Amino acid sequence: MIEWFDDLKLGMRFESGEVTVSREDIKRFASEFDPQPFHLDEEAAENTVFKGLAASGWHTAAIAMNLAIQARPFGPHPLMGAGVDELRWMKPVRPGDSLRLEGEVVELIPSRSKPQGVARIKWTAYNQHGEAVYTFNPIAIVPRRPA
Repeated sequence: MIEWFDDLKLGMRFESGEVTVSREDIKRFASEFDPQPFHLDEEAAENTVFKGLAASGWHTAAIAMNLAIQARPFGPHPLMGAGVDELRWMKPVRPGDSLRLEGEVVELIPSRSKPQGVARIKWTAYNQHGEAVYTFNPIAIVPRRPA
């Protein structure tokens, strides 16, 4: 079981469960946080580059964050970070899409002055067809095993 920064190894992989995104979920999130026609109105969305209702990218990011928390890559420790690199939306998330998340440890940097390290996990969200829809690489702060 992963509990500390010291337990992580390069190449280690994590997988989440799956969540299905409903039309109502898309519209509810968009109405509060990203009220644009292609997230709120099917008819208006047909006349955009999306050619239909699509989840806000920030909704996709929030779903991916929740899935990352459920995957528990750092055991009992919260997912705390100093930022995110390489955040990309590759494909629209549509009503009825089921998303899952996969992550791979790509970098581990122990702190020289603090009892922690930086762990970089490249996370990718996939839809039910195995198509990558979103990727992000957070700069996670993970505690080290007490001496």
